[in-house]
Amino acid sequence: MNLFANKRSARKVPGNVAFQLRPVAAGCAVFMALATQAAFAQEQEQQSTSQAVAQSNGDATANNGNIGIQSVKVTGIRRGIEAAISVKKNNDSIVEAISAEDIGKLPDQSIAESISRLPGLAAQRDIHGNATVISIRGLSSDFSTGLLNGREQVSTGDSRGVEFDQYPGELLSGVVVYKTPDAGLVGQGLSGTVDLQTVRPLDFKGRTMAVNYRREKNGLGMDTKGHGNRFTFSYIDQFANRTVGIAFGFARLQGKSAETSRFESWGNGTTTYNGQTVNIPYTGFNAFSEVYSQERNGFMGVLQFRPTKEFSSTIDLFYSKYDRATNNRGIQVPLADATNNAYDKPGQLINATLSGNTVTSGSFNNVHAVLRNDAEVWSDTTKSFGWNNKLKLNQDWTASLDLSFNSAERAGTNIETYGTGTTPDTVGFTAGSRTFTTGLNYADPKVVVLTDPQGWGGADIQAGYVKFPHVYDKISAQRFDVTRDLDNSIFNKLTAGVNFSSRSKTREYTENLMSIAGTTSPFASTQYPSGSGSGMAGDTGINVITFDPVANLNLYTLKGKQHPDIFNKDWIVSEKVSTAFAKLNIDSHLGSMPVRGALGAQLVHTKQSSTAYSIDAPRENTAVINQTGTFTDGVSYNDFLPSLNLIGDLGNQQTLRFSAMKIMARPNLNQMRASSSFGYDQTRQQFSGNGGNPELKPYRAKGIDLSYEKYWESKAYVSAAVFYRKLDTYIVDAGQTYDFTPRLLPTSFQAPTNIGIYTSPVNGSGGNLKGVELAASLPFNLMTRYLDGFGIVVNGSQNSSSVSLPNIANGGSGTMQLPGLSKRTASLALYYEKAGFSARVAERYRSDFIGEVATNTGDRELTYIVGDKVVDLQFGYELQGGPMKGLSFLLQMNNLNDSHFIRYRQTKDNIIEDRRFGRSVMFGLNYKM
Repeated sequence: MNLFANKRSARKVPGNVAFQLRPVAAGCAVFMALATQAAFAQEQEQQSTSQAVAQSNGDATANNGNIGIQSVKVTGIRRGIEAAISVKKNNDSIVEAISAEDIGKLPDQSIAESISRLPGLAAQRDIHGNATVISIRGLSSDFSTGLLNGREQVSTGDSRGVEFDQYPGELLSGVVVYKTPDAGLVGQGLSGTVDLQTVRPLDFKGRTMAVNYRREKNGLGMDTKGHGNRFTFSYIDQFANRTVGIAFGFARLQGKSAETSRFESWGNGTTTYNGQTVNIPYTGFNAFSEVYSQERNGFMGVLQFRPTKEFSSTIDLFYSKYDRATNNRGIQVPLADATNNAYDKPGQLINATLSGNTVTSGSFNNVHAVLRNDAEVWSDTTKSFGWNNKLKLNQDWTASLDLSFNSAERAGTNIETYGTGTTPDTVGFTAGSRTFTTGLNYADPKVVVLTDPQGWGGADIQAGYVKFPHVYDKISAQRFDVTRDLDNSIFNKLTAGVNFSSRSKTREYTENLMSIAGTTSPFASTQYPSGSGSGMAGDTGINVITFDPVANLNLYTLKGKQHPDIFNKDWIVSEKVSTAFAKLNIDSHLGSMPVRGALGAQLVHTKQSSTAYSIDAPRENTAVINQTGTFTDGVSYNDFLPSLNLIGDLGNQQTLRFSAMKIMARPNLNQMRASSSFGYDQTRQQFSGNGGNPELKPYRAKGIDLSYEKYWESKAYVSAAVFYRKLDTYIVDAGQTYDFTPRLLPTSFQAPTNIGIYTSPVNGSGGNLKGVELAASLPFNLMTRYLDGFGIVVNGSQNSSSVSLPNIANGGSGTMQLPGLSKRTASLALYYEKAGFSARVAERYRSDFIGEVATNTGDRELTYIVGDKVVDLQFGYELQGGPMKGLSFLLQMNNLNDSHFIRYRQTKDNIIEDRRFGRSVMFGLNYKM
């Protein structure tokens, strides 16, 4: 039986200069900002005041009614900062915002990096050093959602978390991150909601065109260098007396990384030496060198039609194709392994130097190392369509209809090849060093062969392995709402509506064993292909042979791999969500204090189901499959989600915000799969099994926020906020009594009872999450005109949680903290901009956390990740006049401190992966007219 026959038939192979920034620094900045208030007021008496409430997609200015105020045009870094401050100041919810410095030009290398600089937010870098997924207020990306122009977006991974590197930042005009709910915003997350926004052409005064080109050199400070380029074209225009507007943009990213190194320790341990048990620094290790190439093409299109003041219609299109390829060469070296079979013999410690009971150096003999040449090829395609129509029915009522569709597809080819030396080796080591010595020359084709080196395939030959993963996710939505202006002493506007969405996600894996072509011997081998090269395996000093596994796949015969774990990866999850919502905008007084905000609620009905394989495998040997069937299950549930946002005007542009809410986040889609593997346990005399849970309910929480904010128009602000979330439930894996009758197959064991133990994700107990956030954005000319052009943007947060979870990170024991929770995050940017010249130095920081990485089986695994600081530097100059006005130059340097990506097993002295990326330099030309 093939759950995905219609898809598989179409398969195609496709440093140390960091700022020491802590949250207390943000507190000092807030204090300094408050101290400048008096100085700013005094300076106002001496000079005329300028106001520029810049919009993120235009040059519109606002006049607050003061006489004598001048309108000035703000551009560059200040333009982006002031537009973002304006969004934060005027929103009814507690939000953070980013605005493009100019059309087609966001200040960071990717939109994920820009988002990670916001207060309370942090990014996790992927294995290539790119910021991809975002944690909001200490919760992983599974607790937040990503929107594009207010419409929910799907993901290319097996979870809900949107990978923001799919969206070229050059095609976005800004981002709004909602930290508290807005009842009119559908598809919100528990920790927050990230709304990516594109331009609206009729909001611009006239035709605008921008062209950007950037050339990059990366891997500086490493043995080999990489390169890349980025090109962006954006065009905005208006026609027919400004009743029709168009905007389109194209962004291309292309590049090849430097050769990066990766070291993975198998951990420390013990062995026997001269009759006594001694501690050793390595039981084994993996070392790889990696080259990564990428190409991303993105397109954005907007058609806006506004024939009258009463009617408008807008069509949004977004398309992204992201292709990536990774080539790895390396070596896997078992040192103190106890394997004793036809393939391998136990390693023995010799020539050891001891300090007490701890080995500081020595060698292991009988080493049967595995040479690896692997390739991963990924192709991601994201498509988004939205059509919004708005009609003003009369003086009071406005109606809106919005239709949307979004899809994401990921197809991959992952190849592993194995080789080894023709004789056992002796490998020397020194504690604390990643340099090793070998007796064999693993780069010599005369002493190494392609073969099945360790018998990993069990009864089957495994001289290599190839996987074809595929994910397809789609969502369609229809929204209708009405808005009525109210003449009321408390409420001034009512918004109510309904939203219907249908989502379906399909995940499938096809996996094959590879054996040497032309033979069926388990010990068969063949020479490496002619023209094979050589290179270092990471930083170990071990030279290894290398070749292209994709081009030489004909050296192997493929055999389909059948295993319960593989069938467990194939599933379909569907969701139908109906949301009714209502919101009352508040414009009133509390005593003498003006108060605005919103009171609202959502009533959400969710119907979820999943179809997947149900595998009957004996508990004594789960690699054996008795029979395969399909199983479908699901559940429906309702949630009532009220929210209140109040903003009190304290005077002198000071506000106090209060928010209270009930919120939810649906489970990870992989947790909701109907996949299962079960069998009859002859020892316990009962059925047992494990898999997903299609009846899983969402994470639910209640929360409150309190935020103080002081503004200087839209020029500057300082804020101090606290938040508290009470998680009513958290999802964990646990065994529960279960009736296996619906899953039993005709050949299943006929047991006295079908009641057994089934281990799956369940709704467990919760806990609390709380934090403090401080932020400030200050141009220094508020203090003195002598510092005109200089400014600072700084923030810091401190988070904590009482949630205690079973420790499953890297096979740990005991308990662990919330995944995604960094107890401290901070960001600092110092800038200067005047007379066309600009400079910016920025650092973002997050403390240690538990993140998720993909395993070699294609599943996600929790892992301990060392916190990092990343420092970037940017210089720019824009011509202020003459025939080339609008031309600007950019010099950008990223990861100046050469920050590594480091994973460890429970304690930091037990490093299991260390990746180095090097520094990068980018030169760019931008032209706008």
